[in-house]
Amino acid sequence: KVSFLSWHMMNIFIWPTQGNLVCHITLHLILLSFLSTPVVTILSKSHADRNVYPSAGVLFVHVLEREYFKGEFPPYPKAGDSSNDPITFNTNLKGYPDRPGWLRYIQRTSHSDGVLYGSPTAEHVGKPTIIEITAYNKRTFETARHNLVINIMSTEEFPLPYQAEFFIKNINVEEMLASEVLGDFLGAVKNVWQPERLNAINITSALDRGGRVPLPINDLKEGVYVMVGADVQFSSCLREVETPQNQLRCSQEMEPVISCDKKFRAQFHIDWCKISLVDITKVIPVHSNRPDLGTGVLPDIGEYNPPSESLKSRDYFADFLITLAVPSAVALVLFIILGYSLCCRREGVEKRNMQTPDIQLVHHSSIQKSTKELRSMSKNREISWPLSTLPVFHPVSGEVVPPIHPDNYETTSMPLMQTQTNLQSQIQIPQQQSSGK
Repeated sequence: KVSFLSWHMMNIFIWPTQGNLVCHITLHLILLSFLSTPVVTILSKSHADRNVYPSAGVLFVHVLEREYFKGEFPPYPKAGDSSNDPITFNTNLKGYPDRPGWLRYIQRTSHSDGVLYGSPTAEHVGKPTIIEITAYNKRTFETARHNLVINIMSTEEFPLPYQAEFFIKNINVEEMLASEVLGDFLGAVKNVWQPERLNAINITSALDRGGRVPLPINDLKEGVYVMVGADVQFSSCLREVETPQNQLRCSQEMEPVISCDKKFRAQFHIDWCKISLVDITKVIPVHSNRPDLGTGVLPDIGEYNPPSESLKSRDYFADFLITLAVPSAVALVLFIILGYSLCCRREGVEKRNMQTPDIQLVHHSSIQKSTKELRSMSKNREISWPLSTLPVFHPVSGEVVPPIHPDNYETTSMPLMQTQTNLQSQIQIPQQQSSGK
C-alpha cells in the first residue's frame, strides 16, 4: 500500500522562467517500487494567466505574437518545412461575448500578429479585466486559449491638462502601434511642443471615425488619429492652424501653412485641418442626471389573478352600425347626388343650339359641309403619274412634247398621279426612222 503522504510526494511541479506555462508531470516511481503493475505516465499542460499593469489615461498596447502560440499546435508533417500556419485570434471579456468598450483589437491577415490596444479610464482602476484569448489554427483546426489579466493602475499624471489629436494620412493603425513608429512620432511632437511630460493617450483608426476604405492603388492608407497629452501650453507652431488665414485655406480644402510641418513631413503626413487642441482645464463638465436604475428586481405585488372564465356577453350591434351602416349610408347619398347631377340635369342638343348665336351655327355648318365634300372628292380622285416624271423634250428628235392636257382643261381637277395606261394614251413617242429614208 501507498500512503496518502507518499502520493503527494511523487508530484513534481516545474515552473519555466517565462511564467506562462506550467508543466505538471506525474511520476509513478514510488508505485513502481511497491507494485508490480505497469506504470502509466500522464502528461498535461495548463496555461497560467499573464498579468499586465497599464496606467489609466495612457495608451495600452499588447501584441498577440503568432510565434508564441505556434508551440501549442503540431508542426508540419514534412521535415525541413518551416511552420507558417494561418492563425487567427478571438478576444473577449471573460463571461461576455465581446471586449470592453475601451479595448480594441486588430489583425490584418492570418499570417500577421494581432494587437490589443486602447486607453483605460479612471473608472476601470482597481478592477481586474480578464480577457480570454483564443488562437485558432486554420490548418489543423485546433485551438489554444490563454487569459490576459489587465490590472489598471492609477497615476498622478492623469489626466494631462493639454491634449492634441493629430490625423496622420499615410499610416494605418497597426503600423502606428509599433513601438518604434510611435516613438518616432512622440519624438517629433516633443521636439515641436517641448513639454516635460508627454504621453500617447489614444490611437483610433480613421475607419472608426466614419472614414472610407481607400482604393487599393498607389499604396493608399486608411489614416489614424493619435491623441497625445502634455503638461505645458500648446506651442506657437500648433496654434498656427487657428489663424484666420489657415482657417480660410482649410475651408477651401487647401493645405494650411504650418512652419513646423517639415519636422513631420519626412515620415508622417499630417492633415493640419483636422488637428484638435483641447485644454481640459477650461472645459465645463456636463453632468447628466441619470435616473436610478434600481436593483432590476420587480416589486412584490402579490400573485397574478387571471380573469374569470365566465365572461359577460357583449352586444356588437352598435359597433356594426358605426363601422358598416353609417359609411354605407353616406356613400349611397353621395352616389344619388352624383347620378342626379350627371343624368337628370343634361341640357340637350336643342337647348344648346337655341342658346348658340346664329352666325356661329352657320359657320359651323359650312365647315362641316366643306369637310364632307373634300372627303367625297378624295375618294373619287384618279391616280396617275405626277407631271414631274414626264419628259419635256423628245428623246430622239429633241422636239418639245405637247402638254398632256388642252388649254381649256381645268387644272384644279388634274390628278396628282397618273397610271401607266393613261400615260400611253396621252403621249405617243414617234418611232426612229431608218437611215435610208
